[in-house]
Amino acid sequence: MTNQIEFRHLEYFLVLSDTLHYRKAAEKLFISQSALSQQIQRLELIVGQELFVRTNRKVNLSDSGKLFRQEAAIIVQQLNQSMERWQLAVEGIRGLIRIGFVGSAMQHYLPTIIKHFSETHPKIKFYLEDLSNQAQLAALEKGQLDIGFVRANDIPSTMNLQSVYKEHFSLVLPENHPITANNFVNMGQLANESFILFPNTKSQMYYQQILNICGDCGFSPTISHRSIHGPTIFKLVESGLGISIVPQSLKDEHNYKIRFIDLVDVPHQTELFAVWNKDNRNGALPFFLDLLRT
Repeated sequence: MTNQIEFRHLEYFLVLSDTLHYRKAAEKLFISQSALSQQIQRLELIVGQELFVRTNRKVNLSDSGKLFRQEAAIIVQQLNQSMERWQLAVEGIRGLIRIGFVGSAMQHYLPTIIKHFSETHPKIKFYLEDLSNQAQLAALEKGQLDIGFVRANDIPSTMNLQSVYKEHFSLVLPENHPITANNFVNMGQLANESFILFPNTKSQMYYQQILNICGDCGFSPTISHRSIHGPTIFKLVESGLGISIVPQSLKDEHNYKIRFIDLVDVPHQTELFAVWNKDNRNGALPFFLDLLRT
């Protein structure tokens, strides 16, 4: 059976399993809808199972299709990575590390690490992707990333976690706000303000730290808006739609009409963690981990 399955069958199947729509899948694959239908039928004939449940209005994965999708994704990923390693070897490159990161990690911490590693290991290349905490953990579980930099410590037992960077928080206020660095005493002065915060579902640890900062001053923040992107938060603050608290490294004092007050006297700090799979077999990763540990 396996010698009859072609790589394109797996690709076609995965695209259709994502879209669950023949026309949309065919457009993504740059083939006709009838050609896609024929190839899916051919695949089902080879495996002897109905992979999709078809009705007049929609297409869904069958139970067999759901199981087949897991295996097909592994095969396609392994082949793509093998070809990628081969291409790098042909070019004289000895390895590739896929790195995920939250936006604030790229402001201060990560650029220095990458620059130093590039200088000491010039034949190991990087693939960098800006992702939320949740997206990084999902990509790590699927083998799409080798290492992630997150602001969360609640990770699966299959992964390693290492604290790599701690920093203070900064209060973000509109430029014309009456509170300044000179008259700021504590967060209790802002108890009646609306807050623009990072969503709880994206990083429970980070969110809880913000609540603790406010709770230490006797109030729970009123949350008016949520965003995972620094520029969005800063624009909302600039527009007078609320105030915020962000990692110190995320400060941007030049592109917005906002003001930052570093919360250096607040005991709570935000922490950046490196996370990677315990069974990661990328031969280049240990060299990168050695740098993090030193």
